[in-house]
Amino acid sequence: MKILITGGAGFIGSNLCEYFRNKGHEVTCLDNLSTGFEHNIKDLLDKENFHFIKGDICDLNTCKDAVKGMDVVLHEAALGSVPRSIEDPVKTNRNNIDGFLNMLVASRDEGIKRFIYAASSSTYGDNKELPKIEHNIGRPLSPYAITKFVNELYANVFADLYGLETIGLRYFNVFGQRQDPNGAYAAVIPLWVKELINHRSPVINGNGTYSRDFTYIDNVIQANELAVTLSKENIIKRASLYNMNLPGNAPLDLVFNVAYGGNTTLLNLFKCLRENLSRYDSEISTIEPKFRENRKGDIPHSLASIEKAKRILGYLPQYSATEGFEQACKWYWKNLQ
Repeated sequence: MKILITGGAGFIGSNLCEYFRNKGHEVTCLDNLSTGFEHNIKDLLDKENFHFIKGDICDLNTCKDAVKGMDVVLHEAALGSVPRSIEDPVKTNRNNIDGFLNMLVASRDEGIKRFIYAASSSTYGDNKELPKIEHNIGRPLSPYAITKFVNELYANVFADLYGLETIGLRYFNVFGQRQDPNGAYAAVIPLWVKELINHRSPVINGNGTYSRDFTYIDNVIQANELAVTLSKENIIKRASLYNMNLPGNAPLDLVFNVAYGGNTTLLNLFKCLRENLSRYDSEISTIEPKFRENRKGDIPHSLASIEKAKRILGYLPQYSATEGFEQACKWYWKNLQ
């Protein structure tokens, strides 16, 4: 297939670029390098069947040029981070909603078969029900969460009105190789790993009892591959077994949780990272965390039901959070030295 991956120089996008290109697909990466990095795709730049376009999804013409000749779009480009969205909601909205709409319009006009996009667990908002089930969301708690919810609404409309096949993958706290440990909006795992490697105490927001369904990057790659390769007919057949009635002529518009299906408290996360990194440097075992008040917009607990993805996509995550922590620490120890 010819696959366009937006945000392809970012953490998740670059892993997808590498995987699909190595599987024999022709991959084009679109990224403006605002939060992605060319070094994430440096090993691909001189390879056959890989193309890099430096461009911005906020420009409709750039989007239209990028989708030409493509079979599938994997839309990963977005401005992440709840705190960033609270500080600058306008910029978050422009990238995550305007940019998303540009990609939908460009894909519709080009006749793209399927549009697969990075949705977010933040969409569940203040819904306290655990585990999180796709059809039961709450009130968004941040501008970022609002943008990701609006993405799902737009995808639904474009499926209904224009017949564009859309699949949203609600990522739950993805982590792994190439996740950036630097900057004001670094995610918790690479940030804490960097602190521990440098013999500094990581800071835990709250008392450490908040929990997350941490999801290793290889599980996310698996979900994306299934979303790319499964035929509409197979999806409809499996959906009927999941008590979802999807007529053959109905538009394809589905959303799936992509997670491991287990949760880890922040305090246990710290202990796991410290234990793994102590194998390389025994001094790390003596480091203790610091604590501060909870951040605005954070949800207390996140735990996904992955039954829908299992039954319809055939998603079977291969890495638990604990196994992923070990792999991530090994990669960071090698690459942050």
